Amino acid sequence: MDESILLSKYELPGGLVLNNRIVMAPMTRCFADADLAPIPASVDYYRARADAGLIITEATLIAPEAQGYPGTPGIYSDVQIKAWKRVVDAVLEAGGRIFCQLWHTGRLAHSHYTGTRPMAPSAVAMEGSLPRARDLYYEDPRAMDAEDIARVQIQYAEAAQNAMAAGFDGVELHGANGYLVDQFLHQQTNRRSDEYGGTPENRARFALEVVDRLVSAIGPYRVGIRLSPQAYVNLEYVAGDEAAFDYLLEALNRRPMAYVHVAAFDGSQHYDYLGGGRPVDYVRKRYAGTVIGCGGYTAETAESDLRQRHIDLTAFGRSFIANPDLVGRIRSGSSLSPYEEKLLTRLT
Repeated sequence: MDESILLSKYELPGGLVLNNRIVMAPMTRCFADADLAPIPASVDYYRARADAGLIITEATLIAPEAQGYPGTPGIYSDVQIKAWKRVVDAVLEAGGRIFCQLWHTGRLAHSHYTGTRPMAPSAVAMEGSLPRARDLYYEDPRAMDAEDIARVQIQYAEAAQNAMAAGFDGVELHGANGYLVDQFLHQQTNRRSDEYGGTPENRARFALEVVDRLVSAIGPYRVGIRLSPQAYVNLEYVAGDEAAFDYLLEALNRRPMAYVHVAAFDGSQHYDYLGGGRPVDYVRKRYAGTVIGCGGYTAETAESDLRQRHIDLTAFGRSFIANPDLVGRIRSGSSLSPYEEKLLTRLT
C-alpha cells in the first residue's frame, strides 16, 4: 500500500502536517493515578503509537466536577499538566502529532467522584448503572444556570491553555457520545426555554460558544470537535435533532477549525433521519473542512472512503489497542492482531 492515500501526508488547515491520514481515536482506558494524572506507563503507550498521523488522547477532564468514570485523567492541575507533558514530549520526539480531547460528562458525572450533584442542560437523568462502576447508579442532575454555563466555558478555555502548556499540538472538544456538549445539542437532554434551548440555533449555542472560547484561548486551527449527530449512545434521538447539527456545522464552516471528527461505533450504519446515509456522509455534505471518519474502519474501507473523498482522515480505535504498530502493519500489508476485551485491562 505504498501508494495509498491512507499512508500519504496530510496538511491540516493552519499548516500542521501529518505524516499519514491514520488517526488514533480517543479511547477511555481509566488508567490515571490518584491525582487523575496519566500514569508513567502512558508515556510508553502513546509513544508506541506515534507513527499515527495524529493521536487524539483519551477523553481528558476539564475540571473535577466533570468526572463520571474511575481513573480518567484531567488537564486542570499542575500535576496533570506535568504528567501530560511527559507523554507529549515522548510522542513529539518520536515524530508524532497529538491533540488533547477535552471532556465534561455533564449528567453522566457522579458525586462519588466529584463530591457534588451532577449538572446538565436540563434535569433529565440517565437510567442504569455506570458501565465502569456497576455498583454506582446515575444520579438526578440539576439544570445548569447562567453562572454554571459561564464557569464551564471558562474551564474549557483554561483546560485548552493547560494543554498547550503541556506541549500539545491542539485540542479536540468532545461534543459526542451523549456527554455535556452533546446533551445541549439533543432535545431529549435539552428542555430549556432560554437562549440555550428550544430552537436549533439555541441548542447549538453552547457548543459554538465553547469553540469560540477555545479558539480565542489557543489560536486558530488548533481546535477540532468530535460530534455524533446520530445520537447512538447515552441519549436518544428526538425528531428534529438534526436541525441543531445542520446549524452547527454551517456555523463551524465560518470558524478557523482544525477538523470535525465523526464519532461512531459502526461508521457504516445508515440513519433515515440523516437523509438515509452514514453520519460521515451527513457531515461531509454540510461541512467544507477536514472530516475525520471513525467506526470500524479497516485499511481497505478507509482507503475507499478517502479515494471517494467521503473523509480526509480515518480514526482507528480498538485496532490501535491490539496493534501498537498499526501503521507499520498497514504499510507492510501484514495481518492485524485481533482486538480482545482482556486488552482493556492492560496499558501496553
